Amino acid sequence: MTQARLTQGLRRAAQVNPSGVALIDGDVRRTWRDVEARVSRAASALRDAGLSEGGRVAILAHNSHRYFEIYYAIPWAGGVIVPLNPRLALPEMQYIVEDSGAEILVVDDSFLAIGQAVRERVLSLRCVIHISDNPAPDGFASYEKLVAETQSVADANRHGGDLAGIFYTGGSTGKAKGVMLSHDNLVANAVNGCYMIGYDATTVYLHAAPMCYLTDGMSTLSVTMAAGTHVFIPRFEVEACLNAMTEHRVTNIALVPTMITMIVNSPGIEMRDMSSLRQIMFGSSPITEGTLKRAVQLWPEMRFLHGWGMTELSPIGTMLPYHLRLPRVAGERLKSCGVAAPNIELKIADKQGNEVPRGQIGEIVVRGPIVMQGYWNKPEETAKALRDGWLHTGDAAIMDEEGLVYIADRLKDMIITGGENVYSTEVENAISLMPEIAEVSVIGIPDPHWGESVHAIVVPRNGAKVTLESVQTHCRTLIAAYKCPRSMELRDQPLPVSAAGKIQKNVLREPYWRGREKRVN
Repeated sequence: MTQARLTQGLRRAAQVNPSGVALIDGDVRRTWRDVEARVSRAASALRDAGLSEGGRVAILAHNSHRYFEIYYAIPWAGGVIVPLNPRLALPEMQYIVEDSGAEILVVDDSFLAIGQAVRERVLSLRCVIHISDNPAPDGFASYEKLVAETQSVADANRHGGDLAGIFYTGGSTGKAKGVMLSHDNLVANAVNGCYMIGYDATTVYLHAAPMCYLTDGMSTLSVTMAAGTHVFIPRFEVEACLNAMTEHRVTNIALVPTMITMIVNSPGIEMRDMSSLRQIMFGSSPITEGTLKRAVQLWPEMRFLHGWGMTELSPIGTMLPYHLRLPRVAGERLKSCGVAAPNIELKIADKQGNEVPRGQIGEIVVRGPIVMQGYWNKPEETAKALRDGWLHTGDAAIMDEEGLVYIADRLKDMIITGGENVYSTEVENAISLMPEIAEVSVIGIPDPHWGESVHAIVVPRNGAKVTLESVQTHCRTLIAAYKCPRSMELRDQPLPVSAAGKIQKNVLREPYWRGREKRVN
């Protein structure tokens, strides 16, 4: 796929569905013909603003139709996409802009102050572009004015192994790492998305998860390839999400499990008309059995698409086959994150990189056209992750005889107690089936006898009474005794989550391991 380019999907959509609705954002509706023209002019404006060939453009904005346009305008202009997570703190954003060497920063109304602060601190920035209906403040270039006053420009034609984007990971163990993905990487994954998810021109996809993440970004590219329709809400809020789904007859959505938990527990969810929705795609972190059970009760004919991946895989590595997305057909196999994408090799390996027998736990390792080029400015980290041609993911899993992959845990989240390996997700799944539990996270804490012991942190539902004894009694009916929590902490506030919506186990562990030898990951 050496001639692949991100912009080819946009040009195809304008070619095969020119009058089709491409973007819906509040009162804004644009056709594919209009979007292609605006993207071309925006690309011209980026070049006029000083973007060099291969130059980086950082985007700090909530979801919107303009975010979509700039996402395509950057490669059209010959640049490299650098999305910034809106939930990061100023020092974190400054680090990413500096580390990437970004030449242009794009911000919306919510981030004008941060944009100004970053511009004052980062010398590489040549221009800050404001995307909004409102006038641009002094010192900011107006995106709408640039698009209106600039002529179209030819596609820069970056392609194949050329760098397309630098996508920074969470950095829970230190500074964020910039994952380098090429045009080949992202297009290969987008093609996988069209094939495995089933996007076509009738697809109406809701961008509810942040567009800065490739979990959502894959559908940005795939739905465009299919000439479907994109619907935007600025950020995930349960009411806004549900309203958009019903108003625009959304067919597809991708969510992280914490978002699904919020939706299925929202008041009046039983009365919502979800008939247009074909399937819910989820991933990013394991979903608890309690949340999945509740979702299946609400929508028994809904297709649930579990996928697994990571930024380093552009991002999707596995997806549940189509025939197993209906709960009544899949049964226990719905817990699987599916089979390997069509164009990759995936195996479950031991510490030496040898494939383990089916049914045994090992590390997921992958090779193929979706595997990253490496980490930006971090050759040592790249060498650790890419070994002998394989990406070592750090995720523990098993593969059954059908080739279905079941995620056990992040290897760093494994608890070793008395020589036994305990995977925290298994314990969390058991506890989540208690109706009294709203949220749960399981971690290992120091134990003078066992080395580590299993510790549960629980948020009861609506003030329900939960005791360690009741949790232990419940768990013993589902899992081995040594896996059951030996201690428990009750909280009345939601558990801390990262900018990606994942529970921050490193934050939960830190008080217990402070001053001790074990590194808190």
